[in-house]
Amino acid sequence: MTGLALAAGTTVAQARRALASAFRAARLDTPELDARILVGHALVLDHTALAAAEARALTGEECRRILALAERRLTHEPVTRICGRREFWSLNLRVTPDVLDPRPDTETIVEAALALIPPERLDAPLRLADLGTGSGALLIALLTELPNAVGIGTDRSFAALAVARTNARDNGVGARAHFVICNYGTALAGGLDVVVTNPPYIRTADIAGLSPEVRAHDPLLALDGGADGLAAYRAIAADASRLLGPHGLLVAECGEGQAEDVTRLFVGAGLRVPYRPKADLSGILRAVVALPTTAYSLNSKNSPWKLP
Repeated sequence: MTGLALAAGTTVAQARRALASAFRAARLDTPELDARILVGHALVLDHTALAAAEARALTGEECRRILALAERRLTHEPVTRICGRREFWSLNLRVTPDVLDPRPDTETIVEAALALIPPERLDAPLRLADLGTGSGALLIALLTELPNAVGIGTDRSFAALAVARTNARDNGVGARAHFVICNYGTALAGGLDVVVTNPPYIRTADIAGLSPEVRAHDPLLALDGGADGLAAYRAIAADASRLLGPHGLLVAECGEGQAEDVTRLFVGAGLRVPYRPKADLSGILRAVVALPTTAYSLNSKNSPWKLP
């Protein structure tokens, strides 16, 4: 760690500035934020407590802990991986090497699903599924917003399901969340009201060019979408009509430039895609919404979903 050294007597503020300077020199994207989070994590201080402690002198042991975390970040290990936590939908989720680190863009899927549920149905006993649940982020977020819903998360990884189960329990929805190992929805019965998914969608040939934060730390199983990035969508589309109840709803995350291809796959599998894909905060079309052909007409007063 050239140029980065801390010694006993260094103040909290000085340590934070030293880390930010080293991270900036290494051209990390958010050097000040990363420095603040890592110093706080090393000292077990939240943002408010860290600000109040800025003038405090550090011990030698505290300096060593901070430097150890900084060294990991300088190898491009993400801050969320170092801390083992990610905030998603105001939830505190555990992340491990076995699960995809849920990004803020994925909150678009939660927003898209909730936006289509009329207020009078938010307390309904809806049946949910999250295909390829990973950390459980999507399923847990929806269960926190739908207090009488129950849900199933599926994954091909036993280790990922263990993380998701822990996250569901820690966020107060463990009794309503169930987990099954299978390939997307193959082990599930039908009749689901809401199905969400954030499947792998990176083209195999593009994985080597991803940032080291992603390439070296997210599980390959959660990234590799096959030669064209659409392999998972084909599997999901083939099973969707069976999984969805007569008036079910499917919301799928897709990568940049993929919304049109995903829509075409869903329509080709006999689904309806009456809504424009929802964009994330960067303007990327991120969430494709599909319905079974058995759904009520969206213009019907009996439709369970809001009009597009």
